Amino acid sequence: MFLQYPNKKTDAEIYNQILDSEFVTQNNIASQNKLIFGENLLVLKNLIEKQELAGKIDLVYIDPPFATNNTFTFSDERTSTISNEKNGKIAYSDKLQGTDFLEFLRERLVLLKMLLSEQGSIYLHIDYKIGHYVKIVMDEIFGVENFKNDITRIKCNPKNFARKGYGNMKDMILFYSKSDKLIWNEPKTPYTEDDKIKLFPKLDKNGRRYTTIPLHAPSETQNGKTSHTFKGILPPKGRHWRTNVETLEQWDNEGLIEWSEKGNPRKKIYLDEQEGKRVQDIWEMKDPQYPLYPTEKNADLLDLIIKTSSNLNSYVLDCFCGSGTTIKSAQNLGRNWIGIDQSEQAIKVSKEKLDNILGDIFIQKPIYELIKCEGQTNKNGTQHR
Repeated sequence: MFLQYPNKKTDAEIYNQILDSEFVTQNNIASQNKLIFGENLLVLKNLIEKQELAGKIDLVYIDPPFATNNTFTFSDERTSTISNEKNGKIAYSDKLQGTDFLEFLRERLVLLKMLLSEQGSIYLHIDYKIGHYVKIVMDEIFGVENFKNDITRIKCNPKNFARKGYGNMKDMILFYSKSDKLIWNEPKTPYTEDDKIKLFPKLDKNGRRYTTIPLHAPSETQNGKTSHTFKGILPPKGRHWRTNVETLEQWDNEGLIEWSEKGNPRKKIYLDEQEGKRVQDIWEMKDPQYPLYPTEKNADLLDLIIKTSSNLNSYVLDCFCGSGTTIKSAQNLGRNWIGIDQSEQAIKVSKEKLDNILGDIFIQKPIYELIKCEGQTNKNGTQHR
């Protein structure tokens, strides 16, 4: 079931209402990497029609407004969430509420889907107050079958608020793919000392820590090379060997099979041969303690997403790029990237973050096009994150 509300547009109406725009290069550099100052709807349509990037973006990460009804400002010393513009420089305004906010976000998601490649993924960062509605919008656009995860992100230490309710120390990241062909580079995290003891409880004669796993797995049929006799035994009924008997013989000769007292074989898995444990859907990646830009996110979070859901030379896009953490991570990880924001302060901070990347003495600083998108401004004149 999808959300229904007044003034909800069709995909065609969304696309056709966006006027044409032009990209004006500000630094005379030709590069696949682009930092674009402009209203993101205009920019996204330009990327589709004039830059011919439809179906070519492998990864989208966005951290849009959260419908907080605040104006976010910052100074050179600190960030704040206040409505008095005289107290700081405006980073972005987050005034849209309710269905106006959902339609604002939905318009951009429709175009982002057009830009995503068939192997592409999108990660949308949102909070618990509006996130459940946003998920329904994303189900409609990307398909319920392409929903992968609702990732819980621990954003801060516990707080002692006076309000009646449980403290909030998390937000959420909604992860969808364009299809079932998504790029997936299995992420791993190092084992803790407790993990090593718990998950690899055994020691061999050389002191190497290991565990064992069954050599058979469920199977509807017992035909083929994985159902033959091994050391005089067959796999249990309804199961088959995990590999062919020749490989099982090799493992046994190499001492990689452990036999129980009852004669059941199990495969040894050694700790020192493992990359780490699989990343789960709760991430403790807290916000920077002293950000110079509101809502700046943890760089490790973006590194994890980009490594997992894109490849070298993939295009990564962030159309609410804010402080530029996404595009900096993409640059450091060898991806092509496009960052978009209509806040002058966001572009300034992003540019400084990129220009401060220090590499090997023989490697040039990141080269990117700085572009201004000229076209229709937002009808209500507000700056969005």
